[in-house]
Amino acid sequence: MLYRRHYPDMLPRVEETQRSRQENEVRTVWWEPGAVCLIDQTRLPHVRAVVRCATVAEVVAAIRSMVVRGAPAIGVTAAYGMALAAISSTADDTAGLLDELAQAKATLDAARPTAVNLGWATGRILRVARDHPDIPLSEIAETLLAEAHAIRDEDERMCRRIGEHGAALLRSGTRVLTHCNAGGLATAGYGTALAPIRTAHEGGKDLHVLVDETRPFLQGSRLTAWELQEAGVPLTLITDNMAGYFMRRGEVDCVIVGADRIVANGDVANKIGTYGLAVLARAHAIPFYVAAPTSTIDMRLQSGDEIPIEQRDPREVTHLAGQVLAPEGVEAAHPAFDVTPHALIAAIITERGIIEPPFEEELRRIMQSADSTRLC
Repeated sequence: MLYRRHYPDMLPRVEETQRSRQENEVRTVWWEPGAVCLIDQTRLPHVRAVVRCATVAEVVAAIRSMVVRGAPAIGVTAAYGMALAAISSTADDTAGLLDELAQAKATLDAARPTAVNLGWATGRILRVARDHPDIPLSEIAETLLAEAHAIRDEDERMCRRIGEHGAALLRSGTRVLTHCNAGGLATAGYGTALAPIRTAHEGGKDLHVLVDETRPFLQGSRLTAWELQEAGVPLTLITDNMAGYFMRRGEVDCVIVGADRIVANGDVANKIGTYGLAVLARAHAIPFYVAAPTSTIDMRLQSGDEIPIEQRDPREVTHLAGQVLAPEGVEAAHPAFDVTPHALIAAIITERGIIEPPFEEELRRIMQSADSTRLC
């Protein structure tokens, strides 16, 4: 595929398997001895391919090429990447190992700059290493791997709680519109924006989901539609430019999206196209919700204007699955994310509860209420 050609020298070995829908729910990221294992999301929904990353460079390549995507899943993957760096280190002493880990963090953080979970996870692993300077190097590596496991487990628990809180906003009969993929594939297992939908559905509520296809990478049609179908949630797939049509017809009761970064004033960076949906929702008096764990909240930045926006390869716009869509030589742009101003957001759903305006005050309170690096 087109995306694989971007990093031909760094891609890890791939093992492909075909599976039926009846098999267990797919895992997004997990650890096997000496390797970070990922489901290749560029191959879904038709092929389940496992990518095994045995080096930090391979982890970086997998993140950049969107083999793994979704802010929480990227964070978990990067945490395992840091553990992998420690396990494979050739350093003779702790100082050398810490230098190698700092370099691994910088390399991983640069892979996709918009998702704050990436730097949050690598920073947490590095802090743990620095907090254990007096133990043997092999024990430091084991400690970092245990911390990566903890980040993975916490992510799933956080998502489950997001689902519990967000499900309270959804009555039976609600018609939800969502964008991109913020389900289990974007996390360690359960999802963010899809978590309230899944929890409400599992609780017996009758819901229907309108799924934006999400050009240019088609995360909605390839991934979200597949996840909801697997979960038995009724859905209708639409193109991105159909949202206003269904809103005007009164066929959307709320919008729920995920987030790659939420800053201090409540502005939210999410997949490109999210801002337009928020504007449409406001014009039609439809509540617009953001669902994300507190690991996605970045209180260091004061507004969305400060969020770095990843600019991806324009060929992902001019090509689709390797097929040319546009005239030869045409210029294209591909900002991967946009920023939705906090004034357009009705509430932010986190594992610690639902945050309503004024966001700046509430975000500060919820982040100070407990240690945001660990969910007990």
